[in-house]
Amino acid sequence: MSLDVRQAAEIRSSPRPRRELTTAFVVSRIAVLGVAAAILLYAVPPLVAAESWVSLTLLGLASAVIGYLYLTRRFVPAKYLVPGTVFLIAFQVFPVLYTVSTAFTNFGDGHRGDKAAAITAIETGSVRQAPGSPEYGLSAALKDDALVFLLVDPKTKQVQAGTAGGLTPVQGARLGVTGKVLEAPGYTVLKTQEAAARAKQIAELAVPTDGGLIKANGLSRAVEGRAALAYDAACDCVKGNGDTWKADESQGYFVNAKGEHLAQGWQVNVGVANFARVVTDPTLSAHFLGMFTWNVAFALLSVLATFALGMSVALALHHPRMRGTRIYRIALILPYAMPAFAMLLVWRDMFNRDFGLINNLFGLDVDWMGGMVSAKAAVILVNLWLGFPYMFLVTTGALQAIPRELTEAASIDGAPPSYAFRKVTLPLLLVALSPLLISSFAFNFNNYNAIALTTDGGPFPAESPTVGGTDLLISYTVRLAFGTGSAQFGLAATMSVFIFAIVATISAITFRRTRKQEDMYA
Repeated sequence: MSLDVRQAAEIRSSPRPRRELTTAFVVSRIAVLGVAAAILLYAVPPLVAAESWVSLTLLGLASAVIGYLYLTRRFVPAKYLVPGTVFLIAFQVFPVLYTVSTAFTNFGDGHRGDKAAAITAIETGSVRQAPGSPEYGLSAALKDDALVFLLVDPKTKQVQAGTAGGLTPVQGARLGVTGKVLEAPGYTVLKTQEAAARAKQIAELAVPTDGGLIKANGLSRAVEGRAALAYDAACDCVKGNGDTWKADESQGYFVNAKGEHLAQGWQVNVGVANFARVVTDPTLSAHFLGMFTWNVAFALLSVLATFALGMSVALALHHPRMRGTRIYRIALILPYAMPAFAMLLVWRDMFNRDFGLINNLFGLDVDWMGGMVSAKAAVILVNLWLGFPYMFLVTTGALQAIPRELTEAASIDGAPPSYAFRKVTLPLLLVALSPLLISSFAFNFNNYNAIALTTDGGPFPAESPTVGGTDLLISYTVRLAFGTGSAQFGLAATMSVFIFAIVATISAITFRRTRKQEDMYA
């Protein structure tokens, strides 16, 4: 028996691999059980407080299944499948389902809560101080982690605690020179910096009284006023200021006879209204075809250009006579190693017309970001610089897997190098890299950073100030949903569903064609 064979036999008979496998299995089991226990301990108190018994039951059953699964020696495959399945559901399935469900709602600014929260916001937001109404010294405090107003009557120096439930007398409070509460038994008085951090909560809190509502006026004063608008349950409407707004459940608004609605609404299911708006609204549909064409061209040119350049460099360094390949590879990887967002900002400044490096270096006077064609060319050039190192890496790995005997056989048969590349090397590369090319297309189709950090969608024509010449569907969706001063999550989710459907369709068609190619060269 030779030495190599004897060493291999000793390694196979050694118990070390089995011991290492057992140790790794025990560590992974402890890790999974620890994470499950942590989630259970963290989630149970809020679910009990919210009386969400269905969710609590599901959580208990899931924890019991995980405990049984990892405390027994049976079901070994399931021990590895369960974590992956959980992460798949949590980070893939649930976000997709949540996005689709949001697309059927009017969720957004003014429609974030339910109807009761909207009524409360309307009434408290209309509170106005009446002449001669009481004023109080205000100190914000916490009790059981809940925000409380400590109100001091300037005449009687009586201290009361104000919450959304009303007023409660406070005994034993210590006042400062300015009349503010410094200490109160059972309350944690917030310092000025702490109160400023909760300014939004302080402004939203309204304390009901017999005469109206007490609201904060700054951080040190509170006033009692009356709500100009009040909800009437008999007519399901809001009355005040000589007008009436009736509830429209289809829109989630209170609307008056003139068709005007109050700013605060509530979240409702609007069905396919968002989808119909995307198709029929001239603001959305008028530029869809041109934007979609550019979107496909941008993604396709980015993939083809980066693949062509990366493959060319990889083929050059793969040549047997090439020397110093390590140095070249390190230099070529630098763009891939640098943060993409930082490089995009650098390239944006390099394309500046007045002080940009490109114009100064070549003696040009091109307004790169001001013209439609030049801006698109600049974006594709930047994406080429950022993306070709990745293609160089994957192509280098794929070339290592292609036997040199195939190309050598082609050259022996008298085939020129170009013929051997087209008939042997390139088809085998495409078989190996087709999934990566498809995923790269999907990534560039939604490459928001490449547009937002370089051209911000511009240039914008005078007749269409909301749709830029380099806008992708995703950048236009972000501007449409969040660039108008208010967030329209429902509309953004609808556009996301459209984009997902487009990318999924293109990817499915491409995968089917690449599968035929794989069968041909299998």
